[in-house]
Amino acid sequence: MKIFEGKVVSNKMAKTIVVEVVRHTPHRLYKKLIKRSKKLLADAGEKTYEVGQTVKIGETRPLSKNKRFKVMEGGTK
Repeated sequence: MKIFEGKVVSNKMAKTIVVEVVRHTPHRLYKKLIKRSKKLLADAGEKTYEVGQTVKIGETRPLSKNKRFKVMEGGTK
């Protein structure tokens, strides 16, 4: 099961938040670390999360067309 940590960037949908996950990968030739980010939709259930909070999300079965993650823990600034 994949678990990612990221920041909440949007909480405007009902029971869904958008989490931006940032990872650093080395360039193939030059080996310099490059920042890559991806925005993932996560199921928040009935809880509310504020923009800017750090949360951990885990992979789950498809919950909708684009939602494949569920909030495992989090809520710290």
